[in-house]
Amino acid sequence: MSEPRVPGARGGEVSLPCGESVAVAELDMGVREFDCDCGARHAVVMDVHPPSRFVPESLVAILRETIDSTDGEEFDTMHLMGVVLEEFPEKIVSEDVSEDSSVGYALLWIADFDARRLHEIVVELVVELMEHAVSHADDAATASEFEEQMHAFDVEEFVDRYRRERDFEHETDTPA
Repeated sequence: MSEPRVPGARGGEVSLPCGESVAVAELDMGVREFDCDCGARHAVVMDVHPPSRFVPESLVAILRETIDSTDGEEFDTMHLMGVVLEEFPEKIVSEDVSEDSSVGYALLWIADFDARRLHEIVVELVVELMEHAVSHADDAATASEFEEQMHAFDVEEFVDRYRRERDFEHETDTPA
């Protein structure tokens, strides 16, 4: 007798950067990291996670206003993770699970590092994007002032404070 299943559901596994694998079905939308059989904690990001998981909504709005994506879509988590994947191609796996109707997301990224380290990396890369954009501004004084402020910016402190405000231990955290 055949087993009942959800049409389109693959119930597949994702190969991780560490060499282990994880079942897609184990990764619900509230998962931000998990303990792996390799002994490490791996960060998990899904396309349904808002960019405000990493930076405040006000900054997300600015990024959306100023960044033209090559795909014509609004700047979102997919674009953030694309930047991370570009910088760390051996440390991030991405998986299109859009054919798997048993999950509520279409794209999945899993990092070889934990969620906090991924958060730091995303913030560092957003700062680099902003520095690059400001460096092309016509106002050299503004660019110089911004660069000075960014040298004083403490990524680790920002991530600590942001994660406290967002209360990542609960599934009901709200954007800051």
